[in-house]
Amino acid sequence: QVQLVESGGGLVQAGGSLRLSCAASGRTFSNYAMGWFRQAPGKEREFVAAISWSGGNTVYEDSVKGRFTISRDNAKNTVYLQMNSLKPEDTAVYYCAAPPVGIGLSSYAYEYDYWGQGTQVTVSS
Repeated sequence: QVQLVESGGGLVQAGGSLRLSCAASGRTFSNYAMGWFRQAPGKEREFVAAISWSGGNTVYEDSVKGRFTISRDNAKNTVYLQMNSLKPEDTAVYYCAAPPVGIGLSSYAYEYDYWGQGTQVTVSS
């Protein structure tokens, strides 16, 4: 069983920055990839970014490339999402997620079997 707890959300003006954190527990963190997803009101959950178990490989959704950075600290069992140049359309609940061991970088929500409770990010114009 894996427990994921997100933090760091809040209200920010357009152009501002936030850093989300996701603390993991329950299994060896460095054995698996991690991902971030988001869900805006009335929309489906969408992929944001993913990072390999070592941190050496990352993948991003096109609209966040160059603005968001995913990273991880395996010693702290934590994955981060640094969000810069935020836009009102980034407003959503952000979730971190963990796939089963052996699943690499994935942008598909169905390949992730553990999810955090989410943290709200609101970007005002």
